[in-house]
Amino acid sequence: MTKNIITFCLLVLACNASFAQNASSKTVTITGKILEKDTNAPLEYATVVFKNAKSPTDVSGGITDRNGNYSIEVKTGTYTVSFEYIGFKTEVIANKSVMKNENFKTQYLALDFEALDEIEIVAEKTTVEIRLDKKIYNVGKDLTVRGGTVSDVLDNVPSVSVDVEGNVALRGNDNVRILINGKPSGLVGLNSTEALRQLPAESIEKVEVITSPSARYESEGTAGILNIILKRSKLEGLNGAITTNVGYNPSAGINGNINYRTGDLNIFSTTGYSYREAPGNSFSSTQYISDGDFLDETNDFDRIRKGLTTNLGLEWYVNDSASLTTSFLYRDGNNENNTTNLLNQYDSNRNLLSTTERYDPEIEDDKTIQYALNFQKNFSDSGHVLTFDFQYEENTENENSLVNVNSIATENVHTLEKQRQILLQTDYVLPIGENSQFEAGYRGNFNTTATDFEVQFLDPDTNQFELSTDLSNVLNFREYLNAVYSQFGSKFGEFSFLLGLRLENTQLTIDQPTTGEHNKRNFTGLFPTVNLSYEISDRENVTLGYARRLRRPRGFFLNPFPSRSSVTNYFQGNPNLNPSYSGQFDLGYLKRFGKLTFNSSLYYSHATDAFNYVSFDTGDTALVNGEELPIIQRTPINLATEDRYGFEFTLTYSPSKKWRVNGNFNFFQNDTKGDTPNGLSLDNTNTSWFARLNNKYTLPGEIDWQTNLNYRGPSEDAQNKSEGIFTTTMALSKDIFGDRASLAFNVNDLFNSRKRQQTTTTPTYNAYSEFQWRERSFNLAFTYRFNQKKKRTQRGDFGGNEDFEG
Repeated sequence: MTKNIITFCLLVLACNASFAQNASSKTVTITGKILEKDTNAPLEYATVVFKNAKSPTDVSGGITDRNGNYSIEVKTGTYTVSFEYIGFKTEVIANKSVMKNENFKTQYLALDFEALDEIEIVAEKTTVEIRLDKKIYNVGKDLTVRGGTVSDVLDNVPSVSVDVEGNVALRGNDNVRILINGKPSGLVGLNSTEALRQLPAESIEKVEVITSPSARYESEGTAGILNIILKRSKLEGLNGAITTNVGYNPSAGINGNINYRTGDLNIFSTTGYSYREAPGNSFSSTQYISDGDFLDETNDFDRIRKGLTTNLGLEWYVNDSASLTTSFLYRDGNNENNTTNLLNQYDSNRNLLSTTERYDPEIEDDKTIQYALNFQKNFSDSGHVLTFDFQYEENTENENSLVNVNSIATENVHTLEKQRQILLQTDYVLPIGENSQFEAGYRGNFNTTATDFEVQFLDPDTNQFELSTDLSNVLNFREYLNAVYSQFGSKFGEFSFLLGLRLENTQLTIDQPTTGEHNKRNFTGLFPTVNLSYEISDRENVTLGYARRLRRPRGFFLNPFPSRSSVTNYFQGNPNLNPSYSGQFDLGYLKRFGKLTFNSSLYYSHATDAFNYVSFDTGDTALVNGEELPIIQRTPINLATEDRYGFEFTLTYSPSKKWRVNGNFNFFQNDTKGDTPNGLSLDNTNTSWFARLNNKYTLPGEIDWQTNLNYRGPSEDAQNKSEGIFTTTMALSKDIFGDRASLAFNVNDLFNSRKRQQTTTTPTYNAYSEFQWRERSFNLAFTYRFNQKKKRTQRGDFGGNEDFEG
């Protein structure tokens, strides 16, 4: 409490000092307009920079609005005024005396054709923006994800890795919060891993990697936040792009990004349909220590993904200071998950005792409907903004499977899951003076999920399916989250800071009507954040961040329904899981050496009640071909503590316009301590690493060639040891039809080596397993752009290296 009072006093003093400074200095308002010389079209996001003639370090400025107008407050004095826009020649007024409010004459900027080639390079590469609380990776022209999915894009983002099952991890930690345009979204749906595999890569503009989130963001996600920003054009008139793709393993799709902007209206839509077959396989061999018997399992997965996703929106610029945006999203996925499980039992001498084949043909239908409304009010002073957001969505997931054992239908499984979510959010940003900013806001997430799980077994006597009361159940889960936050940021010379505090209250309700169990939980917590930055020079800076984070148990982790891959193995959630809290520190350093950019981080986190999976022999048995076989259960539990240490760096080298190399390396160590409920120690130290090398080169004939090499190092926890995984992806691309279209060919997992190999050791059994979620695939994509000039992709993409924005 004392620390909070001190922090509050410091903030008040800082605000008072800033107000006092403004009161003692005279400021005037400069207005004007910037237009394109050839067309007289307004240039939105053009910059106006005022440099004091007597003190070159005294710099101020602003940007134009959608009509090319600007209004900037500056101190009286003599300035060099420059009018700038990427890809256009800069206009300069030297020794301009500014002593009173004044309307400058209209400035006309002409295209700079010599600079356009440089802009083209920027548009095609992944660039990095460093801000106080996040790093922004502009996806750019990544050839390897043409015709791919969002999951493919994330696997190319530095600091992010996607394992063989599609689970996303940030710096080796899989507790990542994924947002769409800064908010929870129906695009992610009930199963984020599956949804990311179906969303088209062409819909993404950039990915924000937030390893030290400010107080504006929700506290969920001990690894941090990945914020996926979808494309939306700023160009006038009708423009967009259409991409079609075909591939093997059999796949096909079409995706369109269409935008129409005129006057006060902007209509945008992203619509795509995809068909993708994704075969995979797994193998496991288990030896039971008590009698020495072996149990070998082989699984073949034949999956088909079919889905339509459309997002239609309308922006209405009510006036020069207010806008209203509404959007409607619909996603319809029809999937088939056919799993063939072959179970062979051997004695200790490897003599075959029995064979069982289990075929599970699952049909899954997913539907999402989302309505969103946003209102933004810009006040007279630049950066003074008030926003309101409302979002309503419904998700439905319906799964059915008729399980066959040795070609006889023996089991009928049906799962129906419905989710409803309401989001209410408001954010207020108030600039204080020239270099300070105050923010405050509220967010409410109200989520209700109902799961109906039903299992029927064939009665051999009646030849009828009978309901299993031991496995069938109904789960009603409700999560209500209310949060308020405030934060204050300022800049003194080369030093910047952003201090914030977030208060969150979570109410969980778990209701099981079948068993009569009812459980309520209430969690309230304070989550302080600190982000500091020191700019050594315009090419070098240091950042330091601290954030208290939270991992909430929900859905998959809490669901007590068993999910079985076979009669002898199943996963079961733990409704008694507690949330895990962590404190995280992040020290970053960025240095640009000419054509080389070096970006590095040291990070540490300490978590209590950390989640971990344990596998154990339940003591129960299953009758397979007349043999009693042990049943193994895997479930999550709370450990005592978890400490994570790590170091990462990213190198970007561009020796020429035709050649660019990007490398990323991450080394981390996890120390876990804790015991299972039966006293088994899970103390463990896991050291692992992953590396990524991306090489892009333009061959003769203007053919772009890109190769991505990924290596995920070996890892180990208390019971499991995994081998390293090496993956290669290669792509070729050629622009045609005067750069209005592109043809790209890529191979995902060139050597078919993306397989997880794992050894499990427990007191009662030892096991070895291999798992390959998706086999090698080939893809050919064609993109056609209309009313877009490729060389001016960066137009309207204004942003500094640092700001206080969340």
